[in-house]
Amino acid sequence: MNWDGQGNGASQAAWGTRVSADRKLDVAHWQARLESLRAEHHVPAASLAVLVDGTVHELASGVLHRGTGVEATTDSVFQMGSIAKIYTASLIMRLVESGELDLDAPVVEVLPEFSAADPDASKVITTRQLLSHTSGLTCDFTHDSGRGDDCLAKYVEAAKDVALDCPPGTALSYSSVGYNVLGRIIEVVTGKVWDKALEDLLLTPLRLTHTMTLPEQALRFRAAMGHLGEAGQDPDPAPAWDLMPRSAGPYGRVIATAGDVVRLAEMHLNGGVSQDGTRVLSEESVALMQQRVVESPDKWTVSADGWGLGWTLYDWDGVQGYGHDGASIGQYGYLRVVPTAGVAVALLTNGGGARELYAALYRELLADLADVTMPAPFAPPAEPPVVDLTPLLGTYRREGVVITVAERDGAGHAVYEFVDGMKGFSEPLEIDLLPVTESVFAGTGVGAAFSEDYMPVVFSTLQDGTSCVYIGMRCGPKIA
Repeated sequence: MNWDGQGNGASQAAWGTRVSADRKLDVAHWQARLESLRAEHHVPAASLAVLVDGTVHELASGVLHRGTGVEATTDSVFQMGSIAKIYTASLIMRLVESGELDLDAPVVEVLPEFSAADPDASKVITTRQLLSHTSGLTCDFTHDSGRGDDCLAKYVEAAKDVALDCPPGTALSYSSVGYNVLGRIIEVVTGKVWDKALEDLLLTPLRLTHTMTLPEQALRFRAAMGHLGEAGQDPDPAPAWDLMPRSAGPYGRVIATAGDVVRLAEMHLNGGVSQDGTRVLSEESVALMQQRVVESPDKWTVSADGWGLGWTLYDWDGVQGYGHDGASIGQYGYLRVVPTAGVAVALLTNGGGARELYAALYRELLADLADVTMPAPFAPPAEPPVVDLTPLLGTYRREGVVITVAERDGAGHAVYEFVDGMKGFSEPLEIDLLPVTESVFAGTGVGAAFSEDYMPVVFSTLQDGTSCVYIGMRCGPKIA
């Protein structure tokens, strides 16, 4: 692999600052837009932070809990779901650049106890593959291993029998399991629990005083409550504030203000240096994280054109960017960074039509500040193409899910069924497949389990020639 461009991250950041020097944020205008769009899409509360021209601007709107009416403020903290993966990836890169970890060495050299259901695959999976979601490890294995400091060690042990989605190195398949393994690697190399390593190696150097990992830490602050409900209506408070176990931390539980999220992104924009000049990562590590490791067959579910080492990568008509999405119980976050403009934007929300709010707000905001043209919402064309479904018909399977694709009344149809450890998670989902291209379909009838609009269903092929289907960024190989 050619790393000739490793040093470009810092030069792009410097150039981005020059480009954005004449950009100013009209705070009053964007506060009004945030409030208007939040109300329109039934989002109880939203917190927005924008880095432009070297300044972080913070805005907030709505209520943190519709039952109590507590007002959202810029120092309110939200659960961010998978945006936590960027924190874990940044920690890993600190260990790589210090020489304590080799990206391309097999994980078992650091964690001899690590294994997946496939013994051969277990011997070759690398840290680089875990970071880029190319390890083949599955996503949806949630295991409550308790509240103790050994929770990640117990999680990795429990995941030994979990089947791979696909062979290592053959495809992108989004994996939360992989990020928990990364969290355990951090613990073994540093001798600290993941939470403490995060605090010492990232949060403290960056002075992120409103970022934490545990519920009891969030009680010090105004904390957002997640909300659930039907699309197009005001949602109700979720039955519990946090249903994730402690072991979900490395892949899904960092709690923060939008401003703190943007300050983390600012360090990456500045070539690894914090606002006060503290070097947290090297320029080489920052640039390496932003380099494309793998293309994404599904470019719509989380707007990913590809994946780097932790970062989701975007291509907005030639303007390159990176970021990450996240979701927990009724809370949703969106981080976008445009290096050539020196712009970073974080939006944290607590329910309702959060994705619609994000899309409408970012489409306007990034166009104004960074000359970015975001793609139109995913939907079937007015005149769908005629597609021969024959090669696509059959049964696809990944851990916990069986997807059956058939032809019904001359049109494509899929049944998405939860099995094994996920059995009972939901009734089988009946999905009509509306063709967008010969391999991309807009799925209907999915509901709030995945999306409030059309769900991308993308057919692709693994490197070994096996057919597969992507739903929710997870790869399901064809088995029959």
